Amino acid sequence: MDPTLLPGDPASLSPIALFQQADLVVKAVMIGLLAASIWSWAIILAAGAKLRRAGGESDRLEREFWKAQDIDRFFDRHGEAEIPAARILAAGIREWRRSTAGPVIDREGVRARLATLMNSACAAEIDRLSARLNVLATIGSVAPFVGLFGTVWGIMRSFTAIASAQNTSLAVVAPGIAEALFATAIGLFAAIPAVIAYNRLSHGIDRLEARLLRFADAFHATLSRELDADR
Repeated sequence: MDPTLLPGDPASLSPIALFQQADLVVKAVMIGLLAASIWSWAIILAAGAKLRRAGGESDRLEREFWKAQDIDRFFDRHGEAEIPAARILAAGIREWRRSTAGPVIDREGVRARLATLMNSACAAEIDRLSARLNVLATIGSVAPFVGLFGTVWGIMRSFTAIASAQNTSLAVVAPGIAEALFATAIGLFAAIPAVIAYNRLSHGIDRLEARLLRFADAFHATLSRELDADR
């Protein structure tokens, strides 16, 4: 402990002072938790921006698609766009062109393949959008326990100091306990935003998945009617 900071000195309760006075193990725990917090915020900001962009662009593309008079021309203009709805559209159109290129068309087989490929494209987009959400879930569930480990270690160190000093005064044990509890506070600081963001992003991804599946079903129905019209 820094001898210039008395236990009752308010400066000794500042985060920097608590970190400087902590044991090496507790310091390592604090640094690890702060790194986890920074990592989680980077994921939160990147995933949130990606989800908003994917949802907005997909919504615009869907509105334009249903207004289009020529599906093939619309696909030629937008089929290569890096948009979830565009990838579902591309999967359906490409399979449609392959399946209807021959002289004989297996209509039920075409319908089954269209449904499978568009659902697979939707699942691939959802997997891409939720790629790093498991990190948030891990930080949210593990960080409090890592902080608790630092707290337990710090309290053990404080009781060892009591035994060494043979003094049960609160002035002896309080600084070590404060440092230890600070580790738990950092653990909660890392975990709470990660849990909240994970739930919010998961909800947003679920909503986008439902919308993409509705688009895939509606497009599948459109192509199915085209099959019936060609009889």
